[in-house]
Amino acid sequence: MFEDSSFFVLIAAFAGIALLFIFLYFVPVNLWITAQFSNVRVGIGELIGMRIRKVPPSLIVNSLITATKAGLQLTTNDLETHFLAGGNVPTVIRALISADKANIILSFKQATAIDLAGRDVFEAVQISVNPKVINTPNVAAVAADGIQLVAKARVTVRANIAQLVGGAGEETILARVGEGIVTSIGSSLNHKSVLENPDKISKLVLSRGLDAGTAFEILSIDIADIDVGANIGAKLQIDQASADLKVAEARAEERRAMAVALEQEMKARNVEMRAKVIEAEAEIPRAIADAFRSGQLGVMDYYKMENVKSDTAMRDSIANSGNDPKDSGSSKS
Repeated sequence: MFEDSSFFVLIAAFAGIALLFIFLYFVPVNLWITAQFSNVRVGIGELIGMRIRKVPPSLIVNSLITATKAGLQLTTNDLETHFLAGGNVPTVIRALISADKANIILSFKQATAIDLAGRDVFEAVQISVNPKVINTPNVAAVAADGIQLVAKARVTVRANIAQLVGGAGEETILARVGEGIVTSIGSSLNHKSVLENPDKISKLVLSRGLDAGTAFEILSIDIADIDVGANIGAKLQIDQASADLKVAEARAEERRAMAVALEQEMKARNVEMRAKVIEAEAEIPRAIADAFRSGQLGVMDYYKMENVKSDTAMRDSIANSGNDPKDSGSSKS
């Protein structure tokens, strides 16, 4: 009987402890006391409602205490709504306090919108107070005289709170500054003028309003370094000359091939004509034989023709020997 009563007492003790832990979980009394001593009016019902909505009461209450101590007028509903929307409540509170101390106009609605947009609102306030320096990569450009210049710039920017939502980021700033450097160097008559006055690049690029539509305000653009690169103009001329030479060689080869083809064609025609002549000469004996048989040519006529041929050959021989220099020299002697 006594053992049964002890067992029930033990069970009741464990149940009481469990109920106490459950009560303290849903009713954070210590957190409510801390809030009361910090002049933050939070009801027990609100804390219980946060537990039911799966909102950490400590996060909301501690953030509200920090904001109240800094002089910000916020409510638990504001912080809870931002947390349920997926925002970072402590970061927003820190950003609001930093902006308030630096006399920067930043409302709770703006801060939450920036935070929900995926930007670090506290870092943005810091950049607005302490401008940030962005180093551009090496930007290569060619002056009008064909000399390549490689420039590197430092861009000092300050966050534009009003443009953080929907404004372009650092990548756009770097791209626009690089484009401005290329344009400035490309419009210079020669590379020496750029090397003598690099501040002209800064002034020209800065005057173009490159920060329009971005989340930053460009304060200054300083050319950190300029190096002389390759002679692009000379290289292009060499490439052009090489291309022209190849074209000329191709045209010459085409003309040579045409000449060779024409020569081959002429040789073929000469061979063809020679063959026709030989064929015609071969017909002469036949024609003479036919003339003998038909009685159109007599023996005496044939001998006369042969005599004429011999006489013609002799005259040709004498004429040729008379034109020979050796013969003329021997005749003189």
